[in-house]
Amino acid sequence: MTRCFFMAFITTALIGPVTAADMAPETLVQSVATEVLGIIKNDKDIQSGDAKKVVALVEEKILPHFDFTRMTALAMGLNWRKATAEQKAQLTDQFRTLLVRTYSTALTKYRDQTIEYRPLRAQPGDTDVTVRSLIMQPGAEAITIDYSMEKTSASWKVYDVTVAGISLVTTYRDAFTQEVRKAGVDGLIKRLADKNRQLETKGG
Repeated sequence: MTRCFFMAFITTALIGPVTAADMAPETLVQSVATEVLGIIKNDKDIQSGDAKKVVALVEEKILPHFDFTRMTALAMGLNWRKATAEQKAQLTDQFRTLLVRTYSTALTKYRDQTIEYRPLRAQPGDTDVTVRSLIMQPGAEAITIDYSMEKTSASWKVYDVTVAGISLVTTYRDAFTQEVRKAGVDGLIKRLADKNRQLETKGG
């Protein structure tokens, strides 16, 4: 299911920060599809798994539009309050790195998916909305993708992704809660760091 989250999300990743500030959330998601999918389709290095190039694409086009601090806090749940400022910074950094590695792997798997978008259900002035889309896959069942987005002073930011009714934040919260219960906040940080090293070695 984790790979499904990232494979589905990567096909509707977010556009670069220069134009994002002036875009409505649904326009932001739709606009980037053309750009990112075009890059993937035309870049043989990415399709063949060039790790450095894939990570660079993820860093440039996707990550600036995530609120990783809020995502990490939501994934930690009540345990966020138990963490010190230093631990919170480490957790956010390790969580961000984990998503970079996973997104990068998923990006190389894209082939012929297409996207349909649902009308945005929001009122003028809303600062928290859900952008809904449907990923069509040849020979496979379509996947529903919902992006929870918040309007910040700079632009819209993603703070959760829900695939087929399953929230990314909720999925990680269950795992994080178990790890904190077993080994404390420092144990969770170590677990994430170990996982990231494993992914880096595998990607390399």
